[in-house]
Amino acid sequence: QFHGAVHLALGWAMWKTYLGRPEADMYRSTALVCLGKAFRPSQPEEALQVFETYLALFRRRWPQAKEVIALAQSDLACCLNEVGRHDEAVVLMRRIYARRVAMHGAAHEDTISSGQCLAVSLNTIELWSEAKTLTRDQLLPAAESLLGADSYLTLMRKHNLVQALAQDPACTREDLLEAETIMQDVV
Repeated sequence: QFHGAVHLALGWAMWKTYLGRPEADMYRSTALVCLGKAFRPSQPEEALQVFETYLALFRRRWPQAKEVIALAQSDLACCLNEVGRHDEAVVLMRRIYARRVAMHGAAHEDTISSGQCLAVSLNTIELWSEAKTLTRDQLLPAAESLLGADSYLTLMRKHNLVQALAQDPACTREDLLEAETIMQDVV
């Protein structure tokens, strides 16, 4: 896994290598997403443009590739968050999560990951109640049943719930006790 300037150079090299191929060529579309992922850490505005292009390409050329489209939308939603467009990101993440629940059910790793991204974004825009409900009622039970109580992904869901409980300005004593209990269980 490359990072920094090397990752960006490789992204550009791959894009320049395959740019001349037809639009529907899979190598070209893979190069496009690699360029977007290379831009994302240091230049999220540019990455946003690349992911919008990638998403439009897949919707136009391969509308039946629902899973790839969902991944492209996830990348786009992450970029929206990174450039401060949190409300747009939440709208997109809600759609992605609902589609994954419909496609795979609640107890599927992709669904749980999409739900986690949504919960983090809900915390970011301070929709604490919705983040708590999503995490407590849907994500944690699904993660524990699928992955086990001690898996990394389950522990991350617990961390997200603790954040939603403790950061909510309207939190109660019971919320803080629940957050403390979760943290003691994790440690």
